[in-house]
Amino acid sequence: MDYGTYRGILTLVILVLFIVIVVWAYSKRTKNRFDNAANAIFEDEKKHNNTLSNEEKESEK
Repeated sequence: MDYGTYRGILTLVILVLFIVIVVWAYSKRTKNRFDNAANAIFEDEKKHNNTLSNEEKESEK
């Protein structure tokens, strides 16, 4: 086997790896996890706003 054959095999391995990652990313099993991760920032914002409103209520007392 020469250098060109190794490069061809490596290219094929990388292509297969890319296809596996794309299939995994778009699979239905991971959709719920990705949706939760995408919306996590909004949940943190709600917690932050609740904390601020609680602090305002305490300062009014």
